Amino acid sequence: MAQLFTPAATTLFRVAIVLISLGVVAAGGMAYVWARSGSTWNVGKPASQPVPFRHDLHSGSLDIDCRYCHSSVERAADAGMPSAQTCMSCHSQVWVGASVLEPVRSSFILGQPIEWISVHRLPDYAYFHHAVHVTKGVACETCHGRVDQMPKTVKTETMSMGWCLDCHRDPVPQLRPREAVFEMGYEPHGTDLPEDVRVFYQEASRRLTSCNTCHR
Repeated sequence: MAQLFTPAATTLFRVAIVLISLGVVAAGGMAYVWARSGSTWNVGKPASQPVPFRHDLHSGSLDIDCRYCHSSVERAADAGMPSAQTCMSCHSQVWVGASVLEPVRSSFILGQPIEWISVHRLPDYAYFHHAVHVTKGVACETCHGRVDQMPKTVKTETMSMGWCLDCHRDPVPQLRPREAVFEMGYEPHGTDLPEDVRVFYQEASRRLTSCNTCHR
């Protein structure tokens, strides 16, 4: 039988197969890295807010407690966003005529909520309860970063399922005493956590990593 392909064509065909295979592997690797990169999850990107609120001023310089604005964080799934009434409790006396606060004054007079843009909103299919985490010793800083140093609020963590599971598999290093949950710049407890707490979370790891814990 006559040869259908020349040796050169055979070599070229083999090279093409190798290059295509490498391309597929490289594309898969790039997709894997891209899906887990901070930019994909909007890490470091501020949202456009109706009022240019500065956490570094309020939470940092003025040392206002997180719970003053996020009043339901210790008892509800949602931490709550500050209402116009909350803002005006100070700004009826401070920066009274500032133009940047016009949306706040209008909201207060009209009785309409300020439409804040959530920076850390999770998908509807992921169940998250702020009070559960806070009462167990997970600090604001753990998920939201050093907001007391942010002129504009940005995400510092991906909030991806993988990121959450890393903590759920071993939450102990992230836990704090209740009185330090709202403290910024807290030094980790290291090995000071009681042994019974460590044992409790080791035994609870299966429940914490179960699908129906977050997907209900």
